[in-house]
Amino acid sequence: MRTYLVTGGAGFIGSNYIHYMFGKYGDSIRIINVDALTYAGNLENLKDIEDRDNYVFIKADITDKDAIAAVFEQYDIDRVVHFAAESHVDRSIKDPEVFVRTNVLGTAVMLNSAKASWELPDGTFKPDKKFLHVSTDEVYGSLPEDDSAFFYETSPYDPHSPYSASKASSDMLVKSYMDTYKFPANITNCSNNYGPYQFPEKLIPLIINNALQGKKLPVYGDGKNVRDWLFVEDHAKAIDMVQEKGRLFETYNIGGHNEKQNIEIINIILETLQEELPDGDERKAYINKDLITYVEDRKGHDRRYAIAPDKIKSEIGWEPETMFKDGIRRTIKWFFMHEDWMKNVTSGDYQKYYEDMYSNR
Repeated sequence: MRTYLVTGGAGFIGSNYIHYMFGKYGDSIRIINVDALTYAGNLENLKDIEDRDNYVFIKADITDKDAIAAVFEQYDIDRVVHFAAESHVDRSIKDPEVFVRTNVLGTAVMLNSAKASWELPDGTFKPDKKFLHVSTDEVYGSLPEDDSAFFYETSPYDPHSPYSASKASSDMLVKSYMDTYKFPANITNCSNNYGPYQFPEKLIPLIINNALQGKKLPVYGDGKNVRDWLFVEDHAKAIDMVQEKGRLFETYNIGGHNEKQNIEIINIILETLQEELPDGDERKAYINKDLITYVEDRKGHDRRYAIAPDKIKSEIGWEPETMFKDGIRRTIKWFFMHEDWMKNVTSGDYQKYYEDMYSNR
């Protein structure tokens, strides 16, 4: 039985990946989920699989060398899928050091632990071991507003926020291990994910949650910043395919071919909510464009991201399957069915954070 170590598996993308893997492979694999359960890690995301015999949850911080080494000592890990990271740009602007600690030091701990477990006396590595480092398109910086330019695997790194700088640093660490030790790894850089279980500090669940409550919908600047949107299940499939078919030491960009301005996203969400809410639902009366509120732009706000997933398509055969109009409808329906989940994750510390971020803008 192949054993996967998934870091950050209680988070948004990690939990979706675990669901995808069990849906595809069932009892033929084992997953060890290591998560520190910070504000964005939520075991409710995995309630339906927590009793599986081939699933283990371990609460641990990836910067804890002893805890991570103990996982490798206890289990014969075949695959590492490294999601765990601080990932919100706004938080990184307020507290950069936390991002450096988790994203850079945490990645170094994961690399060293895997290397120590997998390395043979002659400096080579045990067969069929792989480390996949999940990163972001934000490491590449910003693109011109016209639609002729894209991020490729060869694009130079040009991070503009503490978050993207910390992810660029972690990418460089992984690259250095591949180059120096021939450490069996891959890097993936993805565009903006959306879908079920996403914590509502991110644009799409924030807008859905606020709109359903009749709250203001904060929009940075003029709202015309462009992002490429990737449905999270498509991302999970891409990661699995890179693990199975990707060439060692290579980087693969994973994009959704769904470029949209932020204000366009908000308008689509408002229209879809109106369509999906049943007649007679009182929320229909206040879900409209009057909720849109423009706020002071984010510091260092990149204007446009767009990934060209040409390499992963030509080498591995992956391409995005979910168009945004379909993915956003699936996402909204999921939130309708899980309103208790949203209430739980938006209580307490999140409310304080939200007020701190947007009250004075």
